[in-house]
Amino acid sequence: MTTTTRLPARIGVLTVATFAVGTDAFVVNGVLPELARSLNVSVGQAGQLVSVFAIAYAVLSPVLAAATGNWPRRTVLLAALGVFVLGNAVTALAPDYGLALASRVIAAAGAAAITPTAATAAAALAPPDRRGRAMSLVTLGLVSSTALGVPIGTLLGSVASWRQTMWLVAALGVVAAAGVALWLPAVPNPPATTLRERLAPLRDRTVVLILAATVAMFTGIYLVTIYLSVIVEGATSGDGVRLTVLLFAAGVAGTISNMVTGGWTDRFGPMRVITVAMTLGVLDYAFMPWTTATFAGALIAVVAYGLASWAVMVPQQHQLIAAAPATPSLVVSLNASAVYLAVSLAGVLGAGVLELVRAAFLPWFAAVFLLAGLAAAAAAKFKR
Repeated sequence: MTTTTRLPARIGVLTVATFAVGTDAFVVNGVLPELARSLNVSVGQAGQLVSVFAIAYAVLSPVLAAATGNWPRRTVLLAALGVFVLGNAVTALAPDYGLALASRVIAAAGAAAITPTAATAAAALAPPDRRGRAMSLVTLGLVSSTALGVPIGTLLGSVASWRQTMWLVAALGVVAAAGVALWLPAVPNPPATTLRERLAPLRDRTVVLILAATVAMFTGIYLVTIYLSVIVEGATSGDGVRLTVLLFAAGVAGTISNMVTGGWTDRFGPMRVITVAMTLGVLDYAFMPWTTATFAGALIAVVAYGLASWAVMVPQQHQLIAAAPATPSLVVSLNASAVYLAVSLAGVLGAGVLELVRAAFLPWFAAVFLLAGLAAAAAAKFKR
């Protein structure tokens, strides 16, 4: 049995890996205006770098999991981190928009294999009575990246350039790879599953409804996340430090929300938590055209946004596991793909909306998706 004294350090290696993935997925949000100017494209087109990364992640995650099912976990992680670092290095060097888009697919291919592998490795390393804590530490890497990685990358982009931001992400991948190579022991492989087996839960209509709720809610969440830098531009006036403060505040609020949501879900039930979170989100979005006009108002708005956004992940996973108790890892993996599908949809839809309305009114469009997701989640509960 793995000793509890060595477990935290080993799990920490995996946390660094998921921290790098989370930072890479959304750090572009904070440097959109500068990146757009550098590559001679609109802000909406620049946002497609996030969308391409997300859709590639959503599609490749189950495919790569099935393809590498028999590989040693350390080998998968090292190979995936190598691809991840390569993709970000190409982004940092990209002379034009086309190569930048292609490089996002490369980075996403690495990321798509890192996150699920890190979760299964954490569970395998931990004694049975500590597996939940081990997996939560891996998830913490993703959540904390919004509080630390994205703001730091945004600040670096404001004082240097967006290319240095991408080099920072690549460096995080190198650190994670070094940690895996030096400290991660051999990890038993999980039972091999085919791609058909991984997609089998989609035959359950309740599971499909819950996943549809995930897509809708997170489309609404990421419509604001991806374009937050332009939504709050009236409050920041293009000041990178002010934007960093707002991103940090949203990330801290989201991290706190994610940490307490598990207890709330156990105590009040997942549907109540989702309802409260989405109601808060809709109200927050409704007032954003006015609250984001000043820095103080924007600070309140982004804190409310962080609290609402990160409160739905745990209860959604809880509902999925309750609907498909025989295949918990498979449905949680599908939920992760649903989240990244939502990210890609948000990037595309947001770009279109920005052609029609001012950025300050984009949250109104996002609120429609929050309400649609809440309705789908309620329908799934009723169906059960």
